[in-house]
Amino acid sequence: MICYELPLNERIRMLLRLEDLFDKIDFFSAREASFEHHSVLVALFEILDVTSRSDLKSDLLQELDKQRTMLEGLRSNPDVSEQALDHILQDIRAAFRGLLDIPGRIGGHLRDDEWLMSVKQRMNIPGAACEFDLPAYHYWLSLAPELRRADLKDWITPFTPIRSGINIVLNMLRNSGRNYHFTAVQGVFQQTGSEHQAHLLRLHISSEFACVPEISANKYALNIRFVPWRPDHKADVYEEDVPFELTFCSL
Repeated sequence: MICYELPLNERIRMLLRLEDLFDKIDFFSAREASFEHHSVLVALFEILDVTSRSDLKSDLLQELDKQRTMLEGLRSNPDVSEQALDHILQDIRAAFRGLLDIPGRIGGHLRDDEWLMSVKQRMNIPGAACEFDLPAYHYWLSLAPELRRADLKDWITPFTPIRSGINIVLNMLRNSGRNYHFTAVQGVFQQTGSEHQAHLLRLHISSEFACVPEISANKYALNIRFVPWRPDHKADVYEEDVPFELTFCSL
């Protein structure tokens, strides 16, 4: 099965983008090649750009506090495991304290590093990270992998509270989902009404179907059109019926 996620507001869209960037950092920072460590810096710089346009820290603190209050209200529910509830609340409190301890703006430790900012500035120009553009950066890339990894760890670690908060919010959002099974007749599915409003849609479809969903949604209607995955395919819409699972997730 292939899962497609569609955020339905700007805040969730930003959290998903940051989650994807942190996943790339995990993957490439564990490698040894210089090009792979270059990819880590590219992802870090993209995180700076994404977070510079929002008050992410405040949003996460607000959402974590909201979820903590909601979960505390479940203590009297006999269907809720006390042990599981305590574990989740402990994670929320730890993430909350970590966010409060972040001094100043997110990524300030990178912005205060003149060398890193000079590298970032050159990277804004396509292909401008070559050795003749950035000889000092070329020297860093030629260092032993363990030395580069030590630097990367210093640059990545201050983001840990942010990532923890993002993981908690997105996990709770995904786990809140209500699942429904539908069929797109000749590749088209439409639904009207507000009974399925959500912050995030998760669509699961079998990889046997050579098509991808194009989703548009608002509080009045949901429209899904499955299109052939090959861009040179002449048909605008996948011509077969497509069964799929749709999950409506809300915080």
